Amino acid sequence: QVQLVESGGGLVQPGGSLRLSCAASRSIFSFNFMGWYRQAPGKQRELVAQLAATGNTNYADSVKGRFTIFRIYAENTVYLQMNRLKPEDTAVYYCNGVEADGRSSWGQGTQVTVSS
Repeated sequence: QVQLVESGGGLVQPGGSLRLSCAASRSIFSFNFMGWYRQAPGKQRELVAQLAATGNTNYADSVKGRFTIFRIYAENTVYLQMNRLKPEDTAVYYCNGVEADGRSSWGQGTQVTVSS
């Protein structure tokens, strides 16, 4: 089972930026999809951004134009660059990877708090 470890969360003021990292314990070439989800208190987990092996991306409407998902194969890492952060972006952010055989793996989550 692959291990996914998130980092980069923290406290940031509205309008600020953060970059989240998701480091995999082995090559990310085997993943059909890698993505970021988030869960705010009292709400369901939702998809934030997804990156397919083809390079296609998918973003939640609420983050389009502000967030960017990208990967660096040599680092076995997927990133989420978050700009112009808003208080409603506050949540625990989780990394997810779906392999070619359908297996899905999750990281432990990283807290992002946007507050003045």
